[in-house]
Amino acid sequence: MSDFDDLAGARTRSVLKGPAGLMPRQGIRDLVARDILRAMEPIRDSQYQPASLDLRLGHRAYRVRASFLPGSEASVEDKLATLGWEEIDLTEGAIFERGCVYVVELMEWLELPASVSASANPKSSTGRLDVFTRLIADRSEVFDAVSGGYRGRLYAEVSPRTFSVKVRKGTRLNQIRFRHRNARQDEHDDFRLTDAELRALHAASPLVDGALSVRNGLALRIELAGLGAMSLVGYRAQRHTDVIDLDRIGHYRPEDYWEAIPARSDRRLILDPNEFYILVSKERLHIPPSLAAEMVPIDPVMGEFRVHYAGFFDPGFGYAPGGHPGSRAVMEVRSHEVPFNLEDGQMVCRLAYERMAEEPDALYGAIGTSNYQGQDLKLSKQFAPAP
Repeated sequence: MSDFDDLAGARTRSVLKGPAGLMPRQGIRDLVARDILRAMEPIRDSQYQPASLDLRLGHRAYRVRASFLPGSEASVEDKLATLGWEEIDLTEGAIFERGCVYVVELMEWLELPASVSASANPKSSTGRLDVFTRLIADRSEVFDAVSGGYRGRLYAEVSPRTFSVKVRKGTRLNQIRFRHRNARQDEHDDFRLTDAELRALHAASPLVDGALSVRNGLALRIELAGLGAMSLVGYRAQRHTDVIDLDRIGHYRPEDYWEAIPARSDRRLILDPNEFYILVSKERLHIPPSLAAEMVPIDPVMGEFRVHYAGFFDPGFGYAPGGHPGSRAVMEVRSHEVPFNLEDGQMVCRLAYERMAEEPDALYGAIGTSNYQGQDLKLSKQFAPAP
């Protein structure tokens, strides 16, 4: 099923030196130079983000009956052979239908040293379209995580939940991050900053544009008072729409796919079960160059809903002149089972921060792929700006 074995030969795994932490883009370039991170086709400069690498779909996809994990004794290829599948050629593009599950071999693959592990999440644009995407590695019992010392292929599970989408070889749906550990750190050590550390950072340089609220991370609250001239609070996805070609940027009219949600006088919003919403935080954020952050996607104590499928924030996100926080966090929200009442200013999610091994040589907003710098309420990049 794969060209991996044709490219992979016996080689000595590199020993990586340097500081521990989340690796910046120049560190990821070094992984490529050392053949730790390899690809079926040359990695493009536009794939390098400040603290991650965009992954590309390969030319083969498999439509499967259900999501799966290979488990500790099997490869993804082994599992596909037992489950049955329909092969789809992505060379000229293909439509992934909503409600279906696809497994796609990615162009990139890994030969990690023991001191480097990886994790993945959907790109922001993927999450804002409600395309559920997870990374799968061979012999893995969890999604979106790759253990130190892993050598093998990478796959993406793709399941559009709201819109059917057109993808092709080279389409980028998710991104991968790398953590370098020193000899004293276990792979499962928590790299996140404590609340005390967050308070100290905020006192030195504001992380948000108001009072800091922390509880196992930075607490974010929902904006339901209304933004812009139309006083909107968000968008709700329409159920019956045309296909979205993920490689068409600024092409689609928001009104053909979304219902705008105006602010109410009582500043609340009732989430309908299983509907998909784009909402926004009340706070404006700033991620310092030495840090990255990730939205905690599920927190049952806050309510029976999920916030932010694509939760990674690069160093430099939200930077504004003078160092003031300048970007809101856009949230992909879905209520589960029962209607849920949200009120303006209600805490809905947490932002966990971790340290970079070193500052990236280019920050978010300074590279050509920074589509959401300075954002307020914003749909994915495939849509023309809302009036």
